[in-house]
Amino acid sequence: MFNSATRRNLMAVAAALGTAVSLAQAQAQTQVWPQRSVTLIVSQAAGASPDVMARLIADRLTAQLKQGVIVENKPGGGNVIGTVAAARAAPDGNTFFFATSAALVNNPFLMKALTYDPVKDFVPVALVTRSSQLFVVHPDVPAKTLPELIALEKKEPGKFSVAVDSPRNLAGVTAQAFNLRAGTKMVLVPYPNINSGVQDTLAGRVQVGVFSVSIVEALVRDGKLRAIASVADKRLSGFPDLPTAAETIPGFDMSGWFMVLAPAGTPASIIADMNKALNEAGKDAKVREMAPKLGFEMSPAGMGTPTDASAFLKQQLALWEKLFKELGIEPQ
Repeated sequence: MFNSATRRNLMAVAAALGTAVSLAQAQAQTQVWPQRSVTLIVSQAAGASPDVMARLIADRLTAQLKQGVIVENKPGGGNVIGTVAAARAAPDGNTFFFATSAALVNNPFLMKALTYDPVKDFVPVALVTRSSQLFVVHPDVPAKTLPELIALEKKEPGKFSVAVDSPRNLAGVTAQAFNLRAGTKMVLVPYPNINSGVQDTLAGRVQVGVFSVSIVEALVRDGKLRAIASVADKRLSGFPDLPTAAETIPGFDMSGWFMVLAPAGTPASIIADMNKALNEAGKDAKVREMAPKLGFEMSPAGMGTPTDASAFLKQQLALWEKLFKELGIEPQ
């Protein structure tokens, strides 16, 4: 039998071991996230606008999270392949989706039997940035403003053709919505390779173009194309003197945008931490300098909260559903 002193010593050792185990359990439960590298899935090819912005943000997130943030490109299927991969990823905080507006609010109304749900399969983390398009014309076109272009077109309906990517993609939908709201009849000329559309507009074979800022900014600044309006609700920081289409057609805003989301089921604490890291990354001077040069607009107020992003996503879904119905664009 143990004497009283021995029993006291054993009890003290047991108590110390119990305390150590409790501390280890508590530390495991409150372990700092992330413990390994984080993957940011992009549903478009390397070098595309979403990829460029994602990598710019990922570099800053690496410093914020003290872990590597890897951009993984999964292009194809009109954003479907990458979106499905992100939706099916484990909700453990190690995979996020750098989503385009096309993946989240266009595809649901353009594709039958879509294999993901933008609301049920994801949790919004932050609205990162918006991307804008420009209405540009060949220098020989006498219109120097959007109202002048509308007036010229209405004098000779159908005289002007407009280069777009596809009738079912952002530029094509923008041109159709413009015709509807402005009462014009510009003829859409779709280009599977948008660079060919730019070349035809430069040559004057097509008089008007709807292109991303990043594609034609240098051509506009060199005077090879004339920008007559941005397709946004606010003037672009890179073109502060260029009127918006909304100044002529109230409410006309066809901006694209990028949002970071997590697979549904990702813990709320991780969503909050990633949101904080994204907002800090968005304050980086280099990000703020480069974004406008790439055709992206970042809110001066930051990326907002997950609640803000969720509300924005639902608002955009309602807006695009209504627009597609007005244009008679059916899912295929």
